[in-house]
Amino acid sequence: MDFRLTEDQRALRRGARDLLLRRFDRDALRAAAASGALDRKLWRELGAAGFFALRLPEEEGGAGLGLPEAVLLFEEAGRALLPGPLVATHMAAGAVPGAAEGETVVTSVDEGLVPWLDEADVVLGEVTGAVPMRSVDPLTPLHRVPGRGGATGPLEAVLLTAAEQVGSAEASTEAAVGYARGRKQFGQAIGGFQAVKHLCAGMLVRTELARAAVRAASVTADPVEIAGAKLLADDAATGNARDCLQVHGGMGFTWEADVHLHLKRAWVRARLRLPAARAEEAVAAAL
Repeated sequence: MDFRLTEDQRALRRGARDLLLRRFDRDALRAAAASGALDRKLWRELGAAGFFALRLPEEEGGAGLGLPEAVLLFEEAGRALLPGPLVATHMAAGAVPGAAEGETVVTSVDEGLVPWLDEADVVLGEVTGAVPMRSVDPLTPLHRVPGRGGATGPLEAVLLTAAEQVGSAEASTEAAVGYARGRKQFGQAIGGFQAVKHLCAGMLVRTELARAAVRAASVTADPVEIAGAKLLADDAATGNARDCLQVHGGMGFTWEADVHLHLKRAWVRARLRLPAARAEEAVAAAL
């Protein structure tokens, strides 16, 4: 089986990246982190661009594409740290009026947690007794629903979350390499030091392993492969963000650097859908 991207898939990925670079650059990211609010205008623009309706049949206003193409979009969303209940709204397209067009924001209960509850127009799942909790990620407000732990949504949603993790892992790698090339110590770029080289090389390996697993699972849609892909993607996103902090040194821990935002988002995504313990059990049971 040939897993290389087709020209159409590459064009789709370029288009998504260009849109996000234009509409959600670093200034917009910082503004979102400071305000904690969802940008409804951007949400509608994503809808108009087909982000949510990508997998709907053409006769229903969608692009008629599949899970492999959706994975490419969510990788780009992860790179940009795009906030909001993207996966839930994408999954609701065609079932919830307005979701496909970005007019309706949809969230869901996963693992007893509900992201963006106050901003959502529709909530999938029972949220009786939901209480706000302090989220480690300033871009992902959370509520907890007592007694609803251990409930994971559709496996496709798990895979799209894993794709976001892959995009974040890639962004952390690029940030570390860029900083290592420009930061000088003892008269040379720190990227010339073996310890830093090893960190960056390890980040690249994690990213590519996770990317391969996610894209393969998007073709097979096999539950065990999806669980394995989520494990690898969570490890890549969190591990790469930590190593990126290490490359940046003390600066990486400051609010002004973006590194901590990738680490915090990776922690939240890892907990929201199919956490490691259950993913490991799913993979182990199939061995």
